[in-house]
Amino acid sequence: MNTLTTKRITSIDFLRGLIMIIMALDHVRDYFHADAFLYDPLDLSKTTVALYFTRWITHFCAPIFVLLAGTSAFLSGQRKTKKQLAFFLLTRGIWLMILEETVVNFEWFYNIHFNFFILGVIWVLGLCMVCLAGLIFLPRNVLLIFGLVMVAGHNLLDKTLVTENNALGFFWGMLHQQKFYQMGHVSIAEFYHLIPWLGVMTLGYCLGGLYAKDFDPVRRRKILLRIGISSWILFIIIRSINVYGNLYPWTTQSSPLLTLLSFLKIHKYPPSLDYLLVTEGFAMIFLSATEDISNRFTKFISVYGRVPMFYYLCHLLLIHLGAMLAAVLTGYHWYDMVSFDTWITELPRFKGYGFSLGAVYLIWIALILILYPLCKKYDSYKSRHKEKWWLSYL
Repeated sequence: MNTLTTKRITSIDFLRGLIMIIMALDHVRDYFHADAFLYDPLDLSKTTVALYFTRWITHFCAPIFVLLAGTSAFLSGQRKTKKQLAFFLLTRGIWLMILEETVVNFEWFYNIHFNFFILGVIWVLGLCMVCLAGLIFLPRNVLLIFGLVMVAGHNLLDKTLVTENNALGFFWGMLHQQKFYQMGHVSIAEFYHLIPWLGVMTLGYCLGGLYAKDFDPVRRRKILLRIGISSWILFIIIRSINVYGNLYPWTTQSSPLLTLLSFLKIHKYPPSLDYLLVTEGFAMIFLSATEDISNRFTKFISVYGRVPMFYYLCHLLLIHLGAMLAAVLTGYHWYDMVSFDTWITELPRFKGYGFSLGAVYLIWIALILILYPLCKKYDSYKSRHKEKWWLSYL
């Protein structure tokens, strides 16, 4: 492997590893923070600055992960024909969707009845891969326009709502509207939507072109930096106008700091244009700035980025097991932490449970350190056994 390729992969894995670590902070907060069962941490009438940014910083995780999934698809395609890549994306996408509603669903809720499902980030990754399997046969410029139009224009659909609990409601919820769908005794929370996540993955696929072997690295870094800075400038302009690009209009608050928090409150379900400009803009700047950086810290973080699915499954398992132990140690029963049939904030039986935000950070750090040797060992196993096709699905 040449030096350029090593640096390129290192910078991508470094960013992916960083966001995977940050993602775990939000999930630890979900299960361990006392206020997680009481209110939204972005609720300006109840939150603190520290809690607000603990939640806000995790906004960067899903969009960057989906973007880099598209980039990884392109890079994988450099070693495959288009038909081989399409088959891989189709089969891996279907596998991820099944995995989300079986293993991941169980790890979140420990509900053996499987009467509550979330269409979450792994689900939408799989769904987007299935769609991308067909899109990759289109010309690159068409893909770029498709991605940009979906990301920039999808907020025009914000006022198109389907309130009925029927097939149309479910379909539209899967496409663009956050919904809770009821089908008999089964509830489905539609949090992640094909629009605009498919546009994000498509743009990530196009981004992969900057990492082609013959692409000048100096030019690549300049392009990434320009895209990132332009995205942030565009966010400030659009957000200041306060008419389009976000379901949460910002308002003047009782203090300048709260007004700033209102300005930064960007809509995630579905991800607004403002949301994507901030998060993906950061990704571009980060990739530009870190391409030539390689040290012990970047290598440590990159381990998590090279085994994202393994890490994801392990971190959920450990967090939920830890929450069961925490419940017992604080006077609750272990079975209070199982058989969830709704989202965590809707669980009244947990009034009074939980820990301080400082304790949440300590638990988070401990979790990351515990996971490191597991991820390191699995990463080494993958490196030694590239002939095992099934490893590419995990």
